[in-house]
Amino acid sequence: MSVDVDQRTQDGITEDYSQYRALSVLAVASCVLGVLSLTAFLSWPLAVVPLLGVVTGIIALRRIRANAAEMTGQKFASAGIMMSVLFFCAGWGYLTFSYVTEVPPGYERLSYSQLQPDPEVQGQIYPPEIVEYDGHRVFIKGYVLQGKQQSGIKQFILCRDNGDCCFGGQPRLTDRIQVTLKPPLTLEYSTRLRRLAGTFYFAPAQDNYGLGGVIYHLEADYLK
Repeated sequence: MSVDVDQRTQDGITEDYSQYRALSVLAVASCVLGVLSLTAFLSWPLAVVPLLGVVTGIIALRRIRANAAEMTGQKFASAGIMMSVLFFCAGWGYLTFSYVTEVPPGYERLSYSQLQPDPEVQGQIYPPEIVEYDGHRVFIKGYVLQGKQQSGIKQFILCRDNGDCCFGGQPRLTDRIQVTLKPPLTLEYSTRLRRLAGTFYFAPAQDNYGLGGVIYHLEADYLK
């Protein structure tokens, strides 16, 4: 009798092991990336997160189907793919809408790339076409160069990127704009991206920041 019980026990264990299937690591990774795809709403480069979620999910599904007797996790992979696709489309739609509508009426978008000299023209300090923007009402985005004043700021240097303005690097001449805020606007210093609009001037002049002068100026009447 004991022999029969032991045999049934052994058969049961064998049967349990035969039904066991490993959970696909890629399927779980795809699901996690699907959740993290929410970051696609923050900036264009972060769209790589949902793309990785989709690719990982597809690979996981293929491996699961090819090894159905040994591997499981199809629901995780499918959920990861669906979330990644949803957040990718929604995120890019949101960023596109924000980009199109962020320029206030009456202003023209100006980017730091337009302020740079042609690297193939030797000795060029600034692009000649930038003179055409002198006196124009423009919209531009950038980062505030940190100074001694932290609040109630009315004049500051706007930099092209966070690396130059916040971690000790000196921004290039064409990567900085001297901004003067029109009353009643004032600024509280932070490292976040700033959106400004106002009248742009091309007028080389000395500044008080020890940066060797500025050539771009903005009298801003819009700050966000």
